[in-house]
Amino acid sequence: MYLEGKAEPVVYLISDSVGETAEVVAKAVASQYNFPVQIRREPYLKDPVRLQKILEEAAESNSLIAYTLVQPELRQAIREKARQYNIPIIDIMGPMLEGFSKIMPVKPRLEPGLMRRMDGDYFNRIIAVEFAVKYDDGKDPRGMLLADVVLVGVSRTSKTPLSMYLAHKRVKTANMPLIPEVEPAREIYAVPKEKIIGLTIAPELLQKIRQERLSSLGLKNGSNYASLERILEELDYAQKFMRSVGCRVFDVSNKAVEEVAGKILKLLKELDRT
Repeated sequence: MYLEGKAEPVVYLISDSVGETAEVVAKAVASQYNFPVQIRREPYLKDPVRLQKILEEAAESNSLIAYTLVQPELRQAIREKARQYNIPIIDIMGPMLEGFSKIMPVKPRLEPGLMRRMDGDYFNRIIAVEFAVKYDDGKDPRGMLLADVVLVGVSRTSKTPLSMYLAHKRVKTANMPLIPEVEPAREIYAVPKEKIIGLTIAPELLQKIRQERLSSLGLKNGSNYASLERILEELDYAQKFMRSVGCRVFDVSNKAVEEVAGKILKLLKELDRT
């Protein structure tokens, strides 16, 4: 028989964000008891009037209130109201905040939902990285229609490293190589020119980069791939293509990936404001 014939217990989970943390803790504890319990989540609480209604409802049943509130004013209000209604309460986040305050050199931000926002950033980054891998080097031209930005340029102009760097900034990036003998995928012509970034490089530097690439693969430097004549032909073709689509062009000569990516991110931010 249940204590004093009381009704089925109810646990109210009050949070100024989603309330997932409180729910995980409450369910973990409830699993230790061989007795049914109702768990009611009350997310995004910021209004004292709503808090009052929840406490009045809780006072009419065999209830416990657990809360994850970062604002000291709300935590104080719930303590006072719960004492008034004689409702047991558990502050899940408060003691941890107080503990951290003893070792941290800065004050807490006290912003609800920060962890969820950080989780969102993480998953968006993963999505962008997977996107960059899937649509690297023109493997699937359909990706260009879904991308935040499309990089085009001849071989060894840092298209892939830039795509991955931008992906870690949560920018979905596709890239397409420009080869004189290969007709560009028709999808590129459906991409707004503002989303296309052309990459170019000094011919002599590109020749050196390609020669080093061939050497690392154990191939001879005499290959047409690294000949200056071929490189000039490719760069001329790429320049004509970039002019035809009217895209912005960045010179990557002797520039770090981070530097070029910074310019692209700045451009994307400017476009967002227009």
